[in-house]
Amino acid sequence: MSVEKISVGSRQQLEQLVIDEINQVGKGLTVICNDVPVNDKTALDVLCHDSNRQLVILQLSVNEDDAILLNGLQSLDYVDKFKAFLKATYNKHKIDDKEKPRLILIAPSFSDALLRAVESMKGMRIDLYEWEYLKLGEDKGLRLQPIFTFGPAEKPVEKEHKPTEKKSETKPPKKKEQPPAPTPPMPMPEKRGTKTRAEARTT
Repeated sequence: MSVEKISVGSRQQLEQLVIDEINQVGKGLTVICNDVPVNDKTALDVLCHDSNRQLVILQLSVNEDDAILLNGLQSLDYVDKFKAFLKATYNKHKIDDKEKPRLILIAPSFSDALLRAVESMKGMRIDLYEWEYLKLGEDKGLRLQPIFTFGPAEKPVEKEHKPTEKKSETKPPKKKEQPPAPTPPMPMPEKRGTKTRAEARTT
């Protein structure tokens, strides 16, 4: 029995499929509302919150279309501006209006240009998922695959600590230079030094 790909006719149909399979997008996601007009040309497809009460925007596309990124950013800006209002309106949901919302784009595929644009963005989290609607016998189901996930974790700092070990190795020669340094006429500069140390800020 072979697996057959099924086309999705409209964004509304895809929207409902994603809502029905919301756990595939992320565990702990709860749907708040869907199909919210942002402006004359853009609608926020699905608005959720995760287990950390952070607002999550799902922007969907039936076809590969770079416009999904612009629509997603407009929805992200809209939710960020009105998150306090959304918290009050949907007060049955646990929403943290102090946390910046995050964005998930869901499409059958993404262009290289869009991938490069998302990778270059800083200060926001945008995740990309590709979808397939499959049929096996009498069973049908949506399959979501994460393509790109962005997190604020930066670990190259650990590599920067390694050179400090080399600096510690240079300390012994400094000790050799210290014995010849003391001279009798230096007590006055040492007192001045203690004043500057008291004035120095500790970091």
